[in-house]
Amino acid sequence: MHVTRRSFLASAAVTIAASGCSQPSASSEPSAESEQPGSTGRPAAMKLSLSVRVAESFSDKRKSTMTIDELIAMANKFGYKALCMRASQVGTHSPPEQIAEVRQKVDAAGLRVSMVTGDFAVPSNDDTGPMLLRNITPYLDLAEALGSDLIRVCMKKDEDIAFAQKSADEAREWGIRLAHQSHCASLFETVEGSLRVLQQVDRPNFGIIYEPANWLIAGEDYGRETIRKLKPYLFNAYIQNHLLTPTGTTEVSTWKKGPVPLEHIGVWESGGVDVREMFEGLHEVGYSGYLTVHQAFGDVMPV
Repeated sequence: MHVTRRSFLASAAVTIAASGCSQPSASSEPSAESEQPGSTGRPAAMKLSLSVRVAESFSDKRKSTMTIDELIAMANKFGYKALCMRASQVGTHSPPEQIAEVRQKVDAAGLRVSMVTGDFAVPSNDDTGPMLLRNITPYLDLAEALGSDLIRVCMKKDEDIAFAQKSADEAREWGIRLAHQSHCASLFETVEGSLRVLQQVDRPNFGIIYEPANWLIAGEDYGRETIRKLKPYLFNAYIQNHLLTPTGTTEVSTWKKGPVPLEHIGVWESGGVDVREMFEGLHEVGYSGYLTVHQAFGDVMPV
């Protein structure tokens, strides 16, 4: 079968929907309560979000093979209700008029911005990644301009914890949350490490982006028991898939296991993340936020 990004995203949407992730009408606006995990009453269903990362290269997050108009059209075509925005489309480096134009286009399409990654350093996860925590204000400006209440951050050392606390306090004044992805070669590479940092930051608007593929790579348990532990901190969820194989053409660096070779595979394919276990765990804890397809396709498969 000839797999393209469009067929992948269509299949991903079907797979996710079949797993119980509802797709509310474009006119429905999720309430603040419905987006909070663990709230009382019947939880709302998860909402599908498409990361603009689908147009990026796995190795170069600055390059995008699609315009924002093409990404919006793709999201609408396959039933996604939001875009997860990254600097490859618009970021803190972008002029205000460009940011405003993107916001207008997203709103006009009936979509929302589920989260903002405001620079290239955060997803690159290098030593400059945590610098946004030293000056979070431009990222708050960006999130507010795009109508999003969630910003992705990066933490590499324990010294970043105090800066995360200060940034979370400032963000709370804006009604904005901060979250760190479960990610290799970061303070969130392991479940135990993630929980330790979350507890030490100890801010109600600081949480985690649950992303099982990185924990699969690091050899961590990402299933229902882990999701139960993360329940108070679940702000977002990503889905992507990898096949761990000694002959993999791509390699990911980890602190725990060193370099790990792998191949990118579809979310519907076996041998990688146990998607059923992931969804059962999220449903069990009543997670009702966004579920984002977060897989880089540039240089991997055609549009």
